[in-house]
Amino acid sequence: MADGSEKNAVVSNKKVIFKDYVSGFPKESDMAVTVDENLTLKVAGDSKGILVKNLYLSCDPYMRLSMTNRSSEIFGTYTPGAPITGFGVGKVIDSRNPEFKEGDLVWGLTGWEEYSLLKSSEGLFKIHHTDIPLSYYIGILGMPGLTAYGGFYEVCAPKKGEYVLVSAASGAVGQLVGQFAKLMGCYVVGSAGTQDKVELLKNKFGFDDAFNYKEEPDLNAALKRYFPEGIDIYFENVGGKMLDAVILNMRVHGRIAVCGMISQYNRDQPEGVHNLMSIVYKRVRIEGFATVDYYPQYSKFLDFILPYIREGKVKYVEDIVEGLENGPAAIIGLFSGRNVGKQVVVIAPQ
Repeated sequence: MADGSEKNAVVSNKKVIFKDYVSGFPKESDMAVTVDENLTLKVAGDSKGILVKNLYLSCDPYMRLSMTNRSSEIFGTYTPGAPITGFGVGKVIDSRNPEFKEGDLVWGLTGWEEYSLLKSSEGLFKIHHTDIPLSYYIGILGMPGLTAYGGFYEVCAPKKGEYVLVSAASGAVGQLVGQFAKLMGCYVVGSAGTQDKVELLKNKFGFDDAFNYKEEPDLNAALKRYFPEGIDIYFENVGGKMLDAVILNMRVHGRIAVCGMISQYNRDQPEGVHNLMSIVYKRVRIEGFATVDYYPQYSKFLDFILPYIREGKVKYVEDIVEGLENGPAAIIGLFSGRNVGKQVVVIAPQ
């Protein structure tokens, strides 16, 4: 490894390699940490490439979908024997792309390695606001933040006073959706998987209430307790039994924004949903969406969120591990709920 100032140097490059397609629950042994000894910190003259020193890497549930040979359509599949990819924050070491120059800080899709040669600038964003922690650009100021913003404000179309449920509510996206809903004047309840996370939702993020779904043998009854008048908006991150119970408790003209279904990612056969006729009775709209749909709104999103961060009106919790070699365990931990908040892997802090 070398400092970013050593342009043209030949360095070693530690990376996390994807070994083979995964069935069932992923394991750390599905990935391997290796080192390439001879990387020249220079982009070849005949390319439009951008050489980036990775500083922070993001662990996200969608990465499990890329570990199968069934395409996740949006992000594609990992290639056995090649580094896994994900969102990251990096510093440009060398560039043949006119849009980016040496020293620029950027966020976007990158390899899980110390240095990545990005062949295209598509989906790569320049970082201009450095008074905010750089790691936030793979969280509240990056893909999860834009996901929460687009999914809540555009798909859910909230109105003041509405009743909102957020699942996986302490995660990277859920913690923001709940706070956005409170800013709108909504009543917000979150579900999470531990009592500590429940307390975090109520005491740190300002949710009106929260519950541990693992302690609720009857989710339908639990939702009737927390929403005696029904649910207007459900921000869906988990799928399965929770979705089935929610459908029974939606109000007329309710909206369900489908962001993800983490309870299903490790299943070879997805669980079915049985209460779909309630969608007809209640005229419920269910809509899936992808973050890339909202990339054109990124500058508008920054104008919206930065003042709230600077004024302390929106809070963000990160779960940070240090070192690329600890990255595989951090990814696997997402699926047992080990992380509290946004899972970040620090490679080389600025």
